[in-house]
Amino acid sequence: MFNLENKVAIITGSAQGIGFAIAEKLSESGAITIITDINQEMVEKAVQKLAEKCSRIDGFVMNVTDADSIENCFKNVINKYKTIDILINNAGITKDNLIMRMSEQDWDAVINVNLKGTFLCTKKVSRIMLNQKSGSIINIASVIGIMGNAAQANYAASKGGILALTKSTAKEFASRGIRCNAVAPGFIETEMTSVLDEKVIEEYAKAIPLKRMGKPIDVANLCLFLASDESSYITGQTFNVDGGLIM
Repeated sequence: MFNLENKVAIITGSAQGIGFAIAEKLSESGAITIITDINQEMVEKAVQKLAEKCSRIDGFVMNVTDADSIENCFKNVINKYKTIDILINNAGITKDNLIMRMSEQDWDAVINVNLKGTFLCTKKVSRIMLNQKSGSIINIASVIGIMGNAAQANYAASKGGILALTKSTAKEFASRGIRCNAVAPGFIETEMTSVLDEKVIEEYAKAIPLKRMGKPIDVANLCLFLASDESSYITGQTFNVDGGLIM
């Protein structure tokens, strides 16, 4: 079992879905786990749920598109726990439409949350990690950022941008002992995919060599490894969690 005892981990967008699964996995491994999300009620419910079995859970409201909100959240974490060892940039949204019908507002919203949010949180944590000369940053991308998808130009562009940002971050910070990797989930059973018709899910599954959709825990297991010291010689990489969809 990977040991994250006394490590402080922030997971953005972690009140539900993949982010919540990551928070649960890290907390089970000993990390002081900080749930952040834009909705106060959802943060409180997520913290309460995990606190039933993991004592080292905390939560803060944070808007990843707002630098002041990030500053306030990170300052609270530092004041309370003195350090941040792990940052997982998970917050993300979709606003799907064909390019010819996609509004500028929907383009900007997805880019701002998914890509700009990852940049702003990475920039903020960089000073902390550079001073302590250690840290692991994990960016949740998507296979859509690798292969593209019709009616998801904004989402694909944001996730493709995250992959490039991951490599640049890794190169900038490696000499100071800070690692940065990306995880690219495929089709995962979450609130986001629950709205899909059953027949659509069956068609997706046919294209996956393992013939099924993944679960949030599949992504969380990999994040645990990348957050741990066992992955200390891995940086700048993208890991697909997709049942073999892209190979």
